[in-house]
Amino acid sequence: ERSNVVHLGSHVASGEGTALIVNTGSATEFGAVSAHLATRHVPTAFERGVTSFGFLLLRATAVLVAGVFVVNVALSRPFLEALLFALALSVGLTPQMLPAIVTLSLSRGAADMAKRRVIVKRLDAIEDIGGLDVLCTDKTGTLTMGSVALDGALVPTGGASADVARLAWLNAHHQTGFSNPIDEAIVTSVPAPDDVGVRIAEAPYDFTRKRLSVLVRHGDTSHLITKGAFDPVLACCTTIEGRPLAELEGAVRARVAQLAAEGYRVLGLAVRTAPEQATLGFDDEQHLDLVGLLTFSDPVKPDAAAAVERLADLAVSVRLITGDSLLVAQHVAKQIGLPVDDALVGADIARLDDAALAIRADRTHVFAEVSPIHKERIVRALSAAGHTVGFMGDGINDAPALHNADVGISVDTAVDVAKQTADLVLLEKDLGVLGDGIESGRRVFANTLKYVHVTTSANFGNMLSMAAAAAFLPFLPMLPTQILLLNFLSDIPATTIATDRVDDEQLRRPSRWDVVQVRNFMLVFGLVSTAFDLLTFALLRWWLHADPEVFRSGWFIESTATELAVMLVLRTRRPFLRSRPSKALAVSSAVVLVIVTVLPFTPVARSLGLGALSVGTLAALAAVVGAYVVVTEALKLRTSSLFDSGNHHRRRGAPATSGQI
Repeated sequence: ERSNVVHLGSHVASGEGTALIVNTGSATEFGAVSAHLATRHVPTAFERGVTSFGFLLLRATAVLVAGVFVVNVALSRPFLEALLFALALSVGLTPQMLPAIVTLSLSRGAADMAKRRVIVKRLDAIEDIGGLDVLCTDKTGTLTMGSVALDGALVPTGGASADVARLAWLNAHHQTGFSNPIDEAIVTSVPAPDDVGVRIAEAPYDFTRKRLSVLVRHGDTSHLITKGAFDPVLACCTTIEGRPLAELEGAVRARVAQLAAEGYRVLGLAVRTAPEQATLGFDDEQHLDLVGLLTFSDPVKPDAAAAVERLADLAVSVRLITGDSLLVAQHVAKQIGLPVDDALVGADIARLDDAALAIRADRTHVFAEVSPIHKERIVRALSAAGHTVGFMGDGINDAPALHNADVGISVDTAVDVAKQTADLVLLEKDLGVLGDGIESGRRVFANTLKYVHVTTSANFGNMLSMAAAAAFLPFLPMLPTQILLLNFLSDIPATTIATDRVDDEQLRRPSRWDVVQVRNFMLVFGLVSTAFDLLTFALLRWWLHADPEVFRSGWFIESTATELAVMLVLRTRRPFLRSRPSKALAVSSAVVLVIVTVLPFTPVARSLGLGALSVGTLAALAAVVGAYVVVTEALKLRTSSLFDSGNHHRRRGAPATSGQI
């Protein structure tokens, strides 16, 4: 409505004028948008998940450590010893290597995506892209070739017309506004007429009128030639091919609708003789005769349907968002295999509040005739419906939508603000490369979850075992230094988890942080670990009658060996013998196992509070570890739901229901 304002970033398309500058820098509208993007951080799905996981560990640690400390003080053990033991438990429960492992995994993923011509600007976006289940994309240049071609110059009620093509060429040739693909397509497709005429005046194109008019003189006669969107041009006409408007309007509209349904963009062409006119204003665009229809095509990319199908195989739903007409959008959607039922246009979106839009957007795959503000609302609506949303855009007006998406995706030919706001920048505007990126993201996230699952469950089990043992043993089951050393050694193989293989079925669907699932996994397999730890305690204390030094050495070896073994078992949903770990993970696990087994026999053992074990004791411990592996493998195969990371269509903030015990 600000008809008296020229906004920063506007282009002078034609003509001249005088403007008074009233605001500069941060006080401008663009400055406000820039400040909005810079200060308002929208947490991504990855950040929300890590935060929830952190609070889960905080609660578990607080309860366990406080309980252990109180029990040890109640048993009249030295206050400082009880405090250090409790603090060591808190450190032992924490997956200290998680930041390093996540960073290493993300770095490997970024390098892998760079080979596929995708530049990662925000490392944790790799895990977010792995969790995508909805991708919003534009049409032109992404799903289509992005090159407009003049397909036909037709009379409104008939076939091709050389005269209509000539008039279109004159309009395109004589306009002096901004260069655009439509006029370039006309000028390059139609041969220049013998008499090109003389341009007298022009009413340039604007996005309100959606039409362009030129006044051209041939000899003593001038003609006003108007070209533009069909409805705005028809609104200026009183006749069609010289006949009254009412007589042919219905038939022409039906033909335009049919052409649009076939995927053509249709413009109207109208003329009027203006023998004495020397100037041209917007008010002169009236009493015209509709003489032609111009049809343009932007063919769908040959591989677009395959790219959409691959994304569907990866459980990613593609949503088409375009400013083009609904009929054109539906035509393109049908060609690439998207459902066109329940399509929404901009007018529908404007009438819906946010809650209603979230419900409609969840089942809508085609959004047409949208404005820039609608794009942001669509992204927010899909997020509110519980989806992890990616948005692909390259214009200034895409910046808010890119900012609100979990993963903003742009291209290297985009405007600066779009590239700055995006998390990923494609060097080629191609959906196909996104499939590779999504698989890389899921591989990174799957390996991260392997570490989280195994470490939290093993640490929780060990710490719970120590807490239980401390209540009935006359000595501490493990010294604080031994707890920290165990934690350090068991984390060494975990640093190689980024190189591990990921089963194909884990790449077929999105994964995201699900704290309920992590908690359930930690409880189930942690309690199994505790059960075998207690079995080890009984074996060492009451069968082998081990002294404190041998007891701690035996449990030190058993605890480390079970954590290494369970890493290999729980890293896959398959039977572990059918899913080979990476070479780095297998070798590092074997090396650590050898170190832990040999350590009690070395000269440094006494300084660590460890003692040598007999062959019989080692054999008994090996039997316990073997039984632990068998039980864990059997339980894993019977509780496969514990591996499912999240309910992917749950609304944010709603309680999780899948995978609960």
